[in-house]
Amino acid sequence: MSPEPSQQTPHQPGQPGFEHVPGTDPIGGQAARMWDAGMGSRTGGNKDGRRRRRGDVNAVVPDAEFRSYYGRAVLKPPVWTHEIAYYLFSGGLAAGSSLLAAVADAHGDVFARRALRTTSLTAVGASAYFLIADLGRPERFYNMLRVAKVTSPMSVGTYILSVFGPLSGAAAVAELGALLPERGALGLLRRVAGPAGSLAGVGAAVTGPLLATYTAVLFADTAVPSWHEPYRELPFVFGGSALAAGSGAALLLAPVSQTGSAARLAAIGATVELAAAHRMETAHGLVSEPFHLGRPGRFLTAARTLTVAGAAGGIAARFLPRRAARVVSALSGASLLTGSFLTRMAVFEAGVVSTKDPKYVVVPQRERLEARQRAS
Repeated sequence: MSPEPSQQTPHQPGQPGFEHVPGTDPIGGQAARMWDAGMGSRTGGNKDGRRRRRGDVNAVVPDAEFRSYYGRAVLKPPVWTHEIAYYLFSGGLAAGSSLLAAVADAHGDVFARRALRTTSLTAVGASAYFLIADLGRPERFYNMLRVAKVTSPMSVGTYILSVFGPLSGAAAVAELGALLPERGALGLLRRVAGPAGSLAGVGAAVTGPLLATYTAVLFADTAVPSWHEPYRELPFVFGGSALAAGSGAALLLAPVSQTGSAARLAAIGATVELAAAHRMETAHGLVSEPFHLGRPGRFLTAARTLTVAGAAGGIAARFLPRRAARVVSALSGASLLTGSFLTRMAVFEAGVVSTKDPKYVVVPQRERLEARQRAS
């Protein structure tokens, strides 16, 4: 005895007795179309009963394309303000000037040594100001010194700045020894000031490269795509830029007769900076794109032009008449300083840009995942 029609179990697609009447059973009609398309079937809709391979181009569901949730950014932009970009430049200038001051001291170039030590002290003072301004309250800098964390680039950098600052200050203050009388207790202090200043200057020159490059490690340690991916190039970009900035200060402030070492070091620093920056702009695929767009692209183009012109002018000034050489040397120094500043601004701006567009985060991640899958 068969059940009443209202109690019969409805036939499923693919079973005998199933018949779909359009407009009478929307759910069943949808199920039939899904069944005919192969969705839910072990054979995947193939007539010969073979199992469809995963990733088949004929599959019903296509591969997912890149899209962001309502086009919103995946990462939040860095909370750092432009004070950090200024800090990058002033810290590099202080480091480069201390290194050039030690070289000038070794060569006996007194005027260049004084100018560079004064520049280094002024720049490190500006660095402390910009860092504290970004922190918001001065006591936060003191609180950072209460904890030493080797795995934190910011903690290590705080101690580097705390060591470099007094050494740079001591070397600059030692230059005042020449103003003291030659006799009496002050005369003794005058005789001690020279060796003490040289010793402090060597200490500042040794810690200077650490001050110039730790910020590169700090940037690369973040999730910002255009800072994290070029982690190999950033220390060379910042280090070469710092050396070019210190050489620029020497070319701008010192007489031409005492700028021979500065001109040679400017060429070395510019070469290192430009080579590393070129790789940073071209070797990381999509993540390198922000370095060519908008403000970062304009900054880097101008920085490249000024750096090349400054390095070439510093060398050419050695072969010009005295008055023309002084003008060319000063212009070359100003070009190197401006180029170094624009390089730091470009790196900072490019990182901010790379966090605002989600493609710089998602697309490289998928490319790395596919590369690991192909390798395995």
